[in-house]
Parts: sequence; C-alpha cells; structure tokens
Amino acid sequence: MVTIQKVDTDSKKEVDQFVNFPFSIYEGIDAWVPPIKMDIQTMLNKNKHPFYEHSDAEFFIAQENGEMLGRIACLENKVYNQHHGKKEASFYLFECVDDESVADKLFDHSFSWAHERGLDSIVGPKGLSSFNGYGFLIDGFDKRQMMTMMNYNKPNYPRFIENAGFEKIVDWVSSYVNIAEFQMPEKIRVVSEKVKEKGRFHVHRFKSKSELKKWAWKIGQAYNQSFVNNWEYYPLTDNEIKFVLDDIMVVAVPDLIKVITYDAKVVGFLLAFPDISAALQRHQGRLNPISVLSYLKEQKSTNWVSFNGIGILPEYQGFGGNALLFSEIYDTAHSFNFIHGELTQIAESATQMRKDLENLGVHPHKNHRIYGRKL
Repeated sequence: MVTIQKVDTDSKKEVDQFVNFPFSIYEGIDAWVPPIKMDIQTMLNKNKHPFYEHSDAEFFIAQENGEMLGRIACLENKVYNQHHGKKEASFYLFECVDDESVADKLFDHSFSWAHERGLDSIVGPKGLSSFNGYGFLIDGFDKRQMMTMMNYNKPNYPRFIENAGFEKIVDWVSSYVNIAEFQMPEKIRVVSEKVKEKGRFHVHRFKSKSELKKWAWKIGQAYNQSFVNNWEYYPLTDNEIKFVLDDIMVVAVPDLIKVITYDAKVVGFLLAFPDISAALQRHQGRLNPISVLSYLKEQKSTNWVSFNGIGILPEYQGFGGNALLFSEIYDTAHSFNFIHGELTQIAESATQMRKDLENLGVHPHKNHRIYGRKL
C-alpha cells in the first residue's frame, strides 16, 4: 500500500532521500540537467531560505514497503495571496515513478494540505522563488534543459496532472535563436539609436564582478518592479532580493549583464548567462572545488547563452525602452563566440514581447505549463 510521509527537514537522512530521488528517475535521459543538490537542500531549510520569513512549505514522499516512489512540496505563499486577494496553494518538486496511482496519492495529499489551511485552489509547478522555473514541460522533451533555470520532467507528468483534475493556467515559452541568423529589424535599430542620442536612456556595462556588485541592489529593485503586471508577481522582500542576487552573482559574467537607466534611475536590465549545463551533468549536482572549477571552465567554452531576466519598467516601455532592450539583446548575442541562444521562459501573456522576438528571428522550442485546480 502506498503511503505519504512528511519529510522531517531536520533529518539529514530524510532530506537527502528527498533531494536524491530524481537522480534515479532521470538516469540515462540526456535532456535532464541535475540541480545543485545544495540548492534543493536550502529549499527545505527553514532557517536559510527567505521564503519562510513570510510563508509556509512542507515536503512529502510517497513510499511502499520502504521504497520511495514519489515526492511533492506543498507551499502557501502568503505574500502572493495577500497581493492578489487569493487563497491559493502551490506545489513544486513533484517527481514520480511511472504509476498514475502514486501521482494521484501525492496530488490528493496536496489537496488535503491546502484544505487544512483554508485555501481554495492549487497551482503548479511553482516554487519558492521566481528563479526556480515554472510549470511542467509539455513540449520540447528532446531539448536539453537550460541549466537549473527551468524544470524538466517526463512526458507522462502532464497526463498525470490533467487526469487529477488540473487545467491550464498559463504557458511559459522558451525560444531558440541561431545567433548567425539573429537579425535586427531596421525600425528597432533606428528607434534605439534615437533613444540613445536623446541622452536620457543610458546602457551601463560592467567589466568586473566588483563593479557589478555595486549595482546589484538597484538591479534587484528594478526587477521587483518590472514584472508588477505579470501573473506570477508578488513584491519580494529585501532578503528575497538579496537571496536572488547572491545566486546570480555566483554565475554572473559581467560582460553579459546590462543595466538601462533613465535620468540615472535604473529602469531595465538584461541578464544573460553562459550555459554550463554540460558541466552540471558531468558533476551530477555536486558542489566542491573540482566541480566549481569545471563550471567556470564551461562558462568560457560553451557556445550556448541563456537570456533569463529581461525587463524594463512598464512606464518606460513606450519611450523607446523596449527597442533599446532588444538592441542590447542583439548586441550581446553577437559580441561573444556563441552559436546558440535561448530566451528562457517568457510568459505567453507577454504577447508584444513574444511578437517582437519572433521578428528578430527567435522561434519557440520549449513550452512549460502552469496548471491549476479549484478545491
């Protein structure tokens, strides 16, 4: 009989069991990129992750006769609910053997968990941070996962969740670009140049991490304001901004980070990252001096780049800010030895941005779907 057991997050043994489970599920699947195990451990640590300063999460495993068959995280983001006037739970870190009855047990438990807290709906996959990646992959299973910036899952997961009564909420589309074919429409280039000539917009570039760190907090504040109209938005706390920025600084390459100001105020940003997926796959989630050196080496040798963090404050988009942003994407892509690029997880609701990107020669190649269900 399959039973659901709550993970004791103070138990190293139980945390390790939860963290290590996907490595058996995805063994031999070339498209899967393992997470850094320490990152998942931090999600389970209520003393380290800033999410727990305002919200709750608990973690569960499905097992039978001592064998682990699946896992799920259940979350209540109280700040999100307060901001949107909702009573919504979310789930994350779902993994399961190829057995729908096990998936049903895990989802049923998440429903009960939410009910006990007076919540009336549940969505997911949706994690503790906006940088965790959203949704179940529904298209593009043959494409390698972009580092740990998005989720990967087996093709049967969408079927499991739909059979459990979930329906589509929103899709997150990732698009591929062949850098050699990445074209800048003349209209966008002209607008971008005119904007620069007026002198109120300025693009800041960085030569070192120390220089970048001086701007980090301003970038975080701009990030916190840029997506205020998005479905997933909620105001991040100062500690959450710091947490995200600390993560970014570990993998940031200063030449690939751009900040856009208007009259000296930070109003936009472009965060691009060399794809170190191959090194992550080689080291299987380990973080030690050897793996760190390998990750740094991969940053310099990879021919893939991910644009994951593109935004400009809504009130400046109509002043030519969008044209300037797209111009910087183009220049960044062509300034290095990259052959392939991905614009990672842009919400389908960002219709104008997606239309503009397609005009630049960017084509959708992966799709992640957030699902939801009323309780």
